[in-house]
Amino acid sequence: MAPRVQLEKAAWRWVESVRPEDIQREHIEIAYRICIPACKRGACRRNCKGNPNCLVGIGEHAWLGEIDENTFHNIDDPNSERRDKNTFVGLTNLGATCYVNTFLQVWFHNLELRRTLYLCQNARAEEHNMDSDYEPRSICEHLQYLFALLQNSNRRYIDPSGLVKALGLDTGQQQDAQEFSKLFLSLLEDTLSKQKNPNLHNVIQQQFCGQMSYVTVCNQCGRASPLPSRFYELELNIQGHKNLTECVTEFLKEEKLDGDNRYFCESCQSKQNAARRIKLHSLPRVLNLQLMRFVFDRQTGHKKKLNTFISFPEQLDMGPFLEEKEDEKCVYELSAVLIHRGVSAYSGHYIAHVRDARTSDWYKFNDEEIEKMEGKKLQLGIEEDIAETVKSQTRKPKCSKGYHCSRNAYMLVYKCQREEDTDPMETNVEVPGFLGRLVDRDNRKFEEWCLEMADMRKQSVDKGKAKHEEVKELYELLPAEDGQEYEFVPLEWLKKWLDDSTVTKEIDNGNFLCSHGKLHPDKVGEAKRISVKAAELLFDKYGGGPRLDCSTLCEECVGQRCRVLRLKNQLAEDYKEVTNLVKCPPKSDEGYWAGKTSLRSWRQLALEQLEEDEEETKHSNGKTNGEGPEITATKEYGTENLDGDEEEMKTFNEDILCRHGGLSILESERRLVTEEVWSKLRVYFPKAPQFTQLQEPCQQCLRLEREGKENEALNRMMASEQKSSLLNLFQEKNRPTLTKWPQETDILYIVPLFFVDEWRRFIRRPTKTTPVSSVGNSLLLCPHRGFMFTFDSMLKGDAQHIALLWPDEWEVISRHFLVDQPISICRFGEATPNGSSVEYTTQPELCRDCREGFIFQQQRDMREYAQATVYVRKVIDDKRLKDAAPEMNVSGSEAEDEREEPVAKVDGERDPDFSQSEDGAKRQKLSDGTVSAAASPAPMASGGKSGIRRSTRHRKLRGEKALIVSANQTLKELKIQIMHAFSVAPFDQNLSIDGRCLTDDSATLGSLGVIPESVICLKADEPIADFAAMDDVYQVCMPEEGFKGTGLLGH
Repeated sequence: MAPRVQLEKAAWRWVESVRPEDIQREHIEIAYRICIPACKRGACRRNCKGNPNCLVGIGEHAWLGEIDENTFHNIDDPNSERRDKNTFVGLTNLGATCYVNTFLQVWFHNLELRRTLYLCQNARAEEHNMDSDYEPRSICEHLQYLFALLQNSNRRYIDPSGLVKALGLDTGQQQDAQEFSKLFLSLLEDTLSKQKNPNLHNVIQQQFCGQMSYVTVCNQCGRASPLPSRFYELELNIQGHKNLTECVTEFLKEEKLDGDNRYFCESCQSKQNAARRIKLHSLPRVLNLQLMRFVFDRQTGHKKKLNTFISFPEQLDMGPFLEEKEDEKCVYELSAVLIHRGVSAYSGHYIAHVRDARTSDWYKFNDEEIEKMEGKKLQLGIEEDIAETVKSQTRKPKCSKGYHCSRNAYMLVYKCQREEDTDPMETNVEVPGFLGRLVDRDNRKFEEWCLEMADMRKQSVDKGKAKHEEVKELYELLPAEDGQEYEFVPLEWLKKWLDDSTVTKEIDNGNFLCSHGKLHPDKVGEAKRISVKAAELLFDKYGGGPRLDCSTLCEECVGQRCRVLRLKNQLAEDYKEVTNLVKCPPKSDEGYWAGKTSLRSWRQLALEQLEEDEEETKHSNGKTNGEGPEITATKEYGTENLDGDEEEMKTFNEDILCRHGGLSILESERRLVTEEVWSKLRVYFPKAPQFTQLQEPCQQCLRLEREGKENEALNRMMASEQKSSLLNLFQEKNRPTLTKWPQETDILYIVPLFFVDEWRRFIRRPTKTTPVSSVGNSLLLCPHRGFMFTFDSMLKGDAQHIALLWPDEWEVISRHFLVDQPISICRFGEATPNGSSVEYTTQPELCRDCREGFIFQQQRDMREYAQATVYVRKVIDDKRLKDAAPEMNVSGSEAEDEREEPVAKVDGERDPDFSQSEDGAKRQKLSDGTVSAAASPAPMASGGKSGIRRSTRHRKLRGEKALIVSANQTLKELKIQIMHAFSVAPFDQNLSIDGRCLTDDSATLGSLGVIPESVICLKADEPIADFAAMDDVYQVCMPEEGFKGTGLLGH
């Protein structure tokens, strides 16, 4: 099929030879593309939107032919959630609780611990009504129910959220897995010690507790001082070691106590050199070996992970490490390996490899996913042992038979070999009846859910099959045969009807209607022509309307489009002819006035007028399909660009139309054209204003012009008089200052600087600006009519708001302007024994209450802010920036004023960490009579009186970045932001502001004196080469609290 633009051109090609009044039915059908052949299946990659007869590529391929039942629904097979035979049950990861799941699976496979938990008394579960859901309360009840579900549930995985919530754990924060293990076993031991059954009190000790002692031997007298202790796991340092034996040996090796670390001997009664070592006296049934992969890095101040390969055996003989062997079993068999995947101590993923005590098969527990290892062998797999950093890859060492090697194992669980472990009675753990009933109830709920899901799947399949038959039947009826009646339906509706993922709504043809209530010719590309029989079936089933049949083809719209297109085609010839005819002057009294701007751009105006006429026939919803001819015409005739200072023309002769609707009085903007020229222009602009040669200009405009000239003359006279009376004020010469009070007067008058600026602007351009009529001193007064500034405050910076006047200047001001409140400052001198004393007072006097409130508000605004901007400037190699641009810059709204006159600007504060050119490089030029006239340059006050225009925008320098901060934000949180902006870790950041170092990470920015628009200097230390440590810092944005506030600590 031809491209869409070609189809649109072909639909209107007949207008070149047919006038609007000669349009026939065949022309209307061509415009609506009724006769374009329909596309055959396979001929189009996608649907031809320009062809209303193309019904290919609208989604029908999904329904034609045989369809798999699974395409009719998006419901997974509920049996995929069912536990496979002879497999274990997984645990759902609630966000970052994989470390909890691994330990729960390890403890579940400890048959003695599981059997003990089942013996715990649980009156609530035993008496529970099976009609309602069982909700455990205590930690023991939760663990009981969870183990029962892990043992007998029909689900592939279960949700441990009840236990996690009872422990008070944050599901979104990953915690220290080793610390969790210690705290949970301690909590469980305390819980079991309170059981009524005395056989349960010491189960944790029997399973996990061993005996050791710290023995210190005095080198002087040889006295040995043992300190007995219990342990539940051995914490083994792995740094610098290759295998487990080396780690255990270092754990037990002798430690020298000398120098400042000498030991106080009870026998010698003095400090002596000594030797200390750990002695193992007895080992537990389950030996937990914690490999200390997560250590504290003193350099960074954070934890880091040691990705060191450690080799460990499947059978571990602890005999050589015991002091008193006797008959104690010392050979242990590996029963679990806990893995941490990832290079950072603050992120990653935990999984567990656990050996089944009954079958000796190894399983990998990865939250919901459980994988059985082949050949009853532990297979750690490549994904557990390869770290995620490619640069620091080290080769995995070769392991001997019966050994395994891992760089991610952080805990090894060994179980003592006993003969009774092979006894079926010992390996078989029965679920108590009261827990079995609860599990059976949960299994029934699961089966009901499976049936419900299966039923929903069946309903979706049945619905899909019915839709399949409907589509196959209707799609064959859709094409409209030549010579038969037809109707139009929206293309988008047909697509949604064929898209089974969306609900089919009623047919809406309302967007296709033209202003005459019929089918718009530009909307035909968005509709499809179908047979009446198919339309009847669709409208009967889905409803909607209005129905658009062959009688709704709009003859009026086609005629209007024909007229517009013909004029567009004729425009090029008429443009050349008018260009030649305009050169000929009209005969006397027979011409017409035409605007010169209109004549220069009449071709573009004609195009726009034709397109506007065409737009009137278009529907208002979005773009239409009839844009092809418009685009072609625009490209063909080009665009006439007007001069930059001329406003955009909308209609012809608009440029000679005054605001009263009459002929403009400016003869230079219009010219006379002949009647022949005007008649041709009138074809394109039938609504354009028409003025004959005899038409008189607008009388109101003539009267206003006379009045305007008179007002301009008055303004010039007024400006000249005021300028001569206040020449020094205008030229900023001989201005009084507060820093050096003039000797010839004891009184100066104060007016707002804003008033002086506006007055100077009027003096410079009296005909373009409005005269200043009043002074407006109320800007400088409080609500009680008191003055807001003191003499000292004006010296320190408030003088930027005011201008000082001599007494004779004030007399002139009082005569020429309305003064709401005179403001003056007086100097009084008194003789004292130590010399003369000078005091300054203002009239009206200072309002102390409002002044204090004003200062307090300023200070509070500087200390209590939210979403304010500060700037961080990075210093490289202790080099100081040569130039520091002023912090105060002119806002964009003042740009025009600056072009008119020099405006005083205040220098930015000098930053002690950076040098600044002595002459104030890049600063705005200071005028003699503004800020410098009132006082020496000073930092701008942060608060200001409303109505006083000033700029506070900071000009960013190279190497400087803006950050959004709040006053209650801590310095550590700011360092995290700086880290993301500059890629400098917090511990490498040295921050300062105004020469003060910022070191207290816990302090808020408000308390540290960081105010809005502050510039903070950043000096970065040399970055460390440990990428894993850098990753740790990115993870630790808040202080680590561990298990504080959780149930593991008794809260």
